Amino acid sequence: MDEGLRLKTPYSLYGIKNCDTIKKARRWLEEHQVDYRFHDYRTDGLDEALIQTLIDHLGWEALLNTRGTTWRKLTDEQKAATNNEACAKVLMLAQPSIIKRPVLALNDSDRMLLGFSADSYQQFIDGVK
Repeated sequence: MDEGLRLKTPYSLYGIKNCDTIKKARRWLEEHQVDYRFHDYRTDGLDEALIQTLIDHLGWEALLNTRGTTWRKLTDEQKAATNNEACAKVLMLAQPSIIKRPVLALNDSDRMLLGFSADSYQQFIDGVK
């Protein structure tokens, strides 16, 4: 990430731009005039360091979206193979749409929030002030 951009935007929002929940989160952040940088896994990329950071802070089980279309399209063997962090990480790197979203992160901090609700975002932002 560009360090100049990181200093100007205190938050990063991770996800996929066409996701409805991402759209809601972005709308909320903009309506509340919260400066953020959007990182789209598909266009900006997803590398091992980023996924490991997310896993370290949120847990691989929490990040793995087992309710979405991508999960439902997996074979039973693929689903069964995601029973540990290493295998789940490989799957998330190969298919970023299987990662729950959004992830809101306070840059230069260990604070991260998975998912979106107006109340949780308000509490997260208020906790920083």
